[in-house]
Amino acid sequence: MTDEPVAPPADERTTATTDLVTGEDGLARPVWAATDAMLRDYYDTEWGMPVHDERGVFERLSLEAFQSGLSWRTILAKRPAFRAAFADFDPDTVARFDEDDVARLMADAGIVRNQAKIRATITNANATVALRADGGLADLVWSFRPDATPAPRTAAEVPTTSPESVALSKALRKRGFAFVGPTTMHALMEALGIVDTHLLGSHRRGTSGVWA
Repeated sequence: MTDEPVAPPADERTTATTDLVTGEDGLARPVWAATDAMLRDYYDTEWGMPVHDERGVFERLSLEAFQSGLSWRTILAKRPAFRAAFADFDPDTVARFDEDDVARLMADAGIVRNQAKIRATITNANATVALRADGGLADLVWSFRPDATPAPRTAAEVPTTSPESVALSKALRKRGFAFVGPTTMHALMEALGIVDTHLLGSHRRGTSGVWA
């Protein structure tokens, strides 16, 4: 996640040593998820929960690529439009997108109109389909789960890359994927629950069942 922190309202308590905010509901969250309702709901219910199906992994890989250089909130707000524009991220359908679809997507104000990222999503759909012959995208991504997960106390301690994300990036590039750099792949691993970078003390820490 790369969204800029937002100052919490006066009725919430911050803990400087952990970068956590305890809300009126008594739950501790990182600053980025403490005040904005959409980000708070995403943090509470989705981020870091395990995703193992091909479509789900492909969607998150695609959205992480679109997020590069932008805030995650921007992408999250546009996610319904992305899903509509990219056929709910069905890899088979997206793999068949042609130049008319690229033009359609570049004219769609509801999404991020970046031609390189749009073309990369189509490229990655084709790579995802091809990867089925060798176990599939989800199995490949999850095969890079590390032996241990980070245990950050502060936002500054949350890593943005890891040896596993570097290795995953290389493996995906070898398979024909684009926009899969190590930082983007680390964010993907966080989103999918492959690593748990919830701050120690957060109400979400250890709730995925992967790193209990």
